[in-house]
Amino acid sequence: MAVVRLHAQRAEDLTAPVTVAIRAVLTPAFVHAAVTNFFFIASLSCFILLPLYIHEVGGTEVEVGLIMGIYHVAGIVCQPLVGVWVDRLGRRPFMLVGAWLVALSALAFLASSSSLVFAFLRVIQGIGFSAFFVANYTLVVDLAPAERRGWALGIYGIFGLSATALTPLASEWLIRNLGYPPFFALAALLALVGLALVWRTSEPRATIPAPRPGLVAIQEGLGDLFRLPMALAFIFGIGVGTISTFLPTFAEILGVKHLAFFYTGYAGAAILVRAGGGQLIDSLGRRAVIVPSFFLLSAGGGILALLAILVDARTTLPVLPFLFLAGFVAGSAHGFLYPALSALLIDLAPDARRGSAVGLFSSVILAGHALGSMLFGYVAHGLGYGVLWTALTLLVALGFGASFRLSP
Repeated sequence: MAVVRLHAQRAEDLTAPVTVAIRAVLTPAFVHAAVTNFFFIASLSCFILLPLYIHEVGGTEVEVGLIMGIYHVAGIVCQPLVGVWVDRLGRRPFMLVGAWLVALSALAFLASSSSLVFAFLRVIQGIGFSAFFVANYTLVVDLAPAERRGWALGIYGIFGLSATALTPLASEWLIRNLGYPPFFALAALLALVGLALVWRTSEPRATIPAPRPGLVAIQEGLGDLFRLPMALAFIFGIGVGTISTFLPTFAEILGVKHLAFFYTGYAGAAILVRAGGGQLIDSLGRRAVIVPSFFLLSAGGGILALLAILVDARTTLPVLPFLFLAGFVAGSAHGFLYPALSALLIDLAPDARRGSAVGLFSSVILAGHALGSMLFGYVAHGLGYGVLWTALTLLVALGFGASFRLSP
């Protein structure tokens, strides 16, 4: 009996630090912010399949790239400015504005069939995303213990990735069985649920240091653009943005009818990585997880390039397993890269410029998204998907090499 008690006590001693860490991170306010993010991201994740609708009404790959990319352009412009004002005015007002804009734009798609209108609505979505995301992400940074920041940001991201994994499945079912109007209605409903949760959000304003004057904060933020982590964030943005934009049309050409499994594999891998190894971002350090994660992201692009080349060579092979594997590998990279890079940049920023740091970081990633969407749209249209995925793989490989220069 004494031996049994001893083993039980040892097991309790081993699990105690983990339990304490979980309780320190998963406070009620943190969980509320993460659940709110789930519904907001779920609404926007519906539009992963927007390229299918653009094709449905006669759009080309070039139009797909421009319409999907202009969303990111709006974020590039807005997010650094939103970050500065979030530091000055608080988090909640911008969360409210963002949720309203995304809900209204989703409803507007119900009555739209023009590429020009699509582009306008994507701009509205980009502004809404910028306002909500920068504010809510900064709120989470406020709530997370500094010594567990990387893990906390990873856990927070799990909620968004869960939305990315689940929403395309529901959206694809709606499109295949009921058409596009219910699809856009679902996107609006999810945004309205997020909006309802924002109304119940409070923020610890007393713990936030007084911000610097707006112009000074912007100048200091521009200096951050020349840091290596920002360059890596830009390459990361190109990688994930290009994959998310052109996978739907690439899979359509291959005859794949269940594309959502790619996104499920992608998001599922990222969730597993963050849940099982998220603490490594804090315990091993940022560089130790960023370097191998860039290698994995490059490998994911390489699998897509190989698939495109084999298909062009008229090789008979099952396509879906390759897509799932590419999603799983790239998703594993995403699972580490986003929280590790963001935690690294927030570590370097003063507390009074948290919002500005978050806005600039997210803006740089969106710049990568936009460049990938627009540039590679022309590559796919003129040279084919084999060249697109090969060029993307080589570009991300450059990020892998540059990541070795990060400080340990």
